Amino acid sequence: MSCWLPGCPALSMCRGLAALPITCLERAKDLKTRLGILLHKTELGHKIGSSSKLQLNSRRRDSSQEVLEWRESFDQLLKSKSGVNAFHTFLKTEFSEENLDFWLACEDFKKTRSKTKLASKANRIFEEFVQSEAPREVNIDHETREITRKNLSGATSTCFNEAQAKTRTLMEKDSYPRFLKSASYQDMTKQATSHSTSKQSHT
Repeated sequence: MSCWLPGCPALSMCRGLAALPITCLERAKDLKTRLGILLHKTELGHKIGSSSKLQLNSRRRDSSQEVLEWRESFDQLLKSKSGVNAFHTFLKTEFSEENLDFWLACEDFKKTRSKTKLASKANRIFEEFVQSEAPREVNIDHETREITRKNLSGATSTCFNEAQAKTRTLMEKDSYPRFLKSASYQDMTKQATSHSTSKQSHT
């Protein structure tokens, strides 16, 4: 309700606003709009930040549990991408990473659908890992090597199965137990166990 009494503060304010240039009023409105957007973004950013922290904590819990599962079986280790990476890093210290690389190459090879690509990939894998004096020769017996060589004449997705199985068995019985006893894995399990204990104490 407007006031027309002399000296009324409301009347003075209205006159003051009316005396301002239109550009000033527009700027004031624009500033108000910008402040509203800024406050909304700040609130939204806080919500996103809180959500990101929850996701990060969830990932940490998952990764901690995953690290502990690697010691359950060699299969559990190979199913985990981070487990394969950790195992590969360990194998490098023993200069035997070619065994895992060959196993991974075989896994990728099995997914190939094109017959042309299948043949070229088979030859490349054989030359890199299987043939005698290969640059990254894996430790398999002569008989398995020859069987694999014959399989190349009619390359199928199973032509490396025997050589891959022999390499996997070698890693499982030899490298895998040493990995579990290694200082790097022991450190990871300590951190994972500590995280799990901390989580339980807060629940």
